[in-house]
Amino acid sequence: MLLARQLEKLLSKSRVSIEPATLAQHATDKWFASHPPEVVVFAESTAEVSKLLKFAYRRQIPVTPRGAGYGYVGGCVPLRGGIALSLARMNRIKEIHFADSVAVVEPGVITATLQDAVRKKRLFYPPDPASRKDCSLGGNIATNAGGPRCLKYGVTRQYVLGLEVVLANGDILRTGGRTHKNKTGFDLIGMFVGSEGLLGVVTEATLRLLPLPPARATLSASFRTFRQAAKAVQEIFAAGFLPSALEIADSFTLAAAGEYLGTHLAPKGSAHLLVDLDGQPESVTSEVHALARLLEKLKPIGARTALGEADCEELWNLRRAFSQSLKATGLTKLNEDIVVPRSKLTDLAAFAEKLRKKYGYPIACFGHAGDGNIHVNIMAANYHADPAVYKKVGLALDELFQQVLAWGGVVTGEHGIGIAKQRWWPDATTKVSRAVHASLKHALDPHGILNPGKFVK
Repeated sequence: MLLARQLEKLLSKSRVSIEPATLAQHATDKWFASHPPEVVVFAESTAEVSKLLKFAYRRQIPVTPRGAGYGYVGGCVPLRGGIALSLARMNRIKEIHFADSVAVVEPGVITATLQDAVRKKRLFYPPDPASRKDCSLGGNIATNAGGPRCLKYGVTRQYVLGLEVVLANGDILRTGGRTHKNKTGFDLIGMFVGSEGLLGVVTEATLRLLPLPPARATLSASFRTFRQAAKAVQEIFAAGFLPSALEIADSFTLAAAGEYLGTHLAPKGSAHLLVDLDGQPESVTSEVHALARLLEKLKPIGARTALGEADCEELWNLRRAFSQSLKATGLTKLNEDIVVPRSKLTDLAAFAEKLRKKYGYPIACFGHAGDGNIHVNIMAANYHADPAVYKKVGLALDELFQQVLAWGGVVTGEHGIGIAKQRWWPDATTKVSRAVHASLKHALDPHGILNPGKFVK
């Protein structure tokens, strides 16, 4: 293949692959769409990324950057073929500086790898997507990933102090730095975080770190109804608590977890809350006991309290198993990361039940109750094999997103638009907003070579 030979000459043979298995691996992510690239390039430095993009820009060859491939919306699927640019080999933690409270990393570093490394130095990187042991920091930056702890600590954007980005034409942009405050010009970092590989390729990030909280506690509570659990969420905030995480799960999710893990490990009831606290030992101990007393007044049918990292993680094993439990049902799991105003949690559960009755598909709701980011999972058999099922599920999703938007919510909180949510992009934005997106895209990528075919043309 001519393109592969040209790239081997430009970079080296070790950086380029057209092996069928490699092309297939880089044709998709954790969603359902798939389209093979013509060639895969494994960059190992910013200079190589710059050289590649200069080459592609002159020839107007599509380039789709990707990290670990753990996205859930087809964001790194190379829809126009061309070059799949893997950043997986750029996986060095360049620096962890305790006094400055920063880490300097390449985009291929796995999120949990950084978290473990900074923890050893008594530092803390809070963003914790569910796939943190598999996803890369570059992918987290591309989607502005969140996770349970974003209730107290915020999402990825709050931890990016500086970026090195290679633009579509190969120019290298450095913006921000290692200071924790910076108002030098426009917020270019904010523009690239969450841009899903459409505006540039991140090759280095300087990340803000926090002091590691020395103590942690977790409280698990089960309720007879989802409404009671949602009421408990409001009571927790009304009493002045700010947990580091506050998770909720419905009856279908709990039943699937019981089937997968064993019924003795799954809590009773139709709804479940998991509340995490962290801080100094004295304050955490005091808070968790006060929180337990508060929840007891709401009459849960079961409650457990854990103190210390190991015991807390034991309670969290249930939460971390939800996705795999749902997949183990044998149904196709359509995971929608919608966000609603927190006051609408009960309404969302009721609306999901209405959709279940209307369309006949089980719906599992679980996720981040503290910020309204609930993963609504439509569970469908024969989704890929039966066109009628595919169409019917699409109608259910149309109704879900229309209602979420009517409540003032959004169609994605942490996964991004990618391919999966393209059809709802116009409804979720205004004409002016879409025009601004298009203007930014054209200014930075006039030939449209970066991740083409996605929601901004």
